[in-house]
Amino acid sequence: MPPSPSPSPSPPTTFLTLPILPLSHALSPSTKPAFLSALRSALLNVGFLYLSETGLPEQLIGDVVAECRAFFEDLPDEEKSRIEMKEQRSFLGWSRLDNETTAFNPDHREQLDLSTPHPVPGPDAPLYHNLLAPNQWPSPAHLPSFRPVYEDYMRRMSQISRLFTSLIAEAIGLPATAFDKFFDQDQQHKLKIVKYPEIDIADLPDGASEMDRKKYEIKRQGVGPHKDSMLTSYLLQASNQLGLQAQNARGEWVDCKPIDGTLVVAIGQGMEALTDGVCASTTHRVLSPKKGEGARYSVPFFQGVSYDAKFEAMDVPEDVLKLRDEARKARKDDVEFTFVKGRWGHLGEATLMNRVKSHPDVGERWYPDLLAQIRAQQAAAAVKAS
Repeated sequence: MPPSPSPSPSPPTTFLTLPILPLSHALSPSTKPAFLSALRSALLNVGFLYLSETGLPEQLIGDVVAECRAFFEDLPDEEKSRIEMKEQRSFLGWSRLDNETTAFNPDHREQLDLSTPHPVPGPDAPLYHNLLAPNQWPSPAHLPSFRPVYEDYMRRMSQISRLFTSLIAEAIGLPATAFDKFFDQDQQHKLKIVKYPEIDIADLPDGASEMDRKKYEIKRQGVGPHKDSMLTSYLLQASNQLGLQAQNARGEWVDCKPIDGTLVVAIGQGMEALTDGVCASTTHRVLSPKKGEGARYSVPFFQGVSYDAKFEAMDVPEDVLKLRDEARKARKDDVEFTFVKGRWGHLGEATLMNRVKSHPDVGERWYPDLLAQIRAQQAAAAVKAS
């Protein structure tokens, strides 16, 4: 096991900007210690960061962006309908505008969900193994380069995410291989391509009431306030508008502006659970672009974890846990935490329930019993809150 990192000064009370960490610095013995120190601070105090100098080829990034736009702008609606998500049990495929739900409200976005490929599970597999499946690809007759570009991108992002997870382990005093036991040999990772259309809405006036502010935010909801699941996610902002925001300890929304050559990394709830709260999973959202700003495009990659894994906290060194306790004093946490110890037997159960909650049209067709459970829980929570 590597030596435990020495304690840092008390963390700031909140963040107003995101740190930028060059991944290339983790690959050199001379710059790696400073990289790990900066990463530890980001994990404890922010939960969000920009990753630069990733080694991804510029040509590939350009192709990823171009194919993303082509899918939404050039593909006929009947071709999108052929690969609609609700046609399969796996939650892979195209989702119509306003079809996904976050924080009880529809997300004003259109998207395609993909993953690293897997065969359809056998009849005796757990229900949550339905999440493992082949992709629904757009026809090569319409987009001949789409599949090879995204298969290449997912392959390279799989490697980057495993490297970065090993660096997280080292940054908090664990062996670089500490998370390996949570990955399958053929680990599934997921990716979305997303379009946020413009909305025609007036600016919120100065002095607006809290109720008016909340109504305005719901109308602009590209994605509602949430925390990512799994371990880490990596967002390629494929257009230049503002929209992505992370919430700091004072409840303020901090813009994560697009920066060329970077990925925005979010720490997931799975990582927070496994590290006993050391790695902060931060609430974030996306606001839809206003009329005249142009549609916003993004390509998030979500690092997968074995669906058969159980979430038990690892043995993080005591001095790092003390840093966690200081950081927790400044954290705001008003979003439901998925991986509560004892609630789920396996990660796959929690993940499947989350997908049914987010995509009720898929739930109605393929998982009606789970959807009924979710709706009963939501109704009970609404009564309790009233």
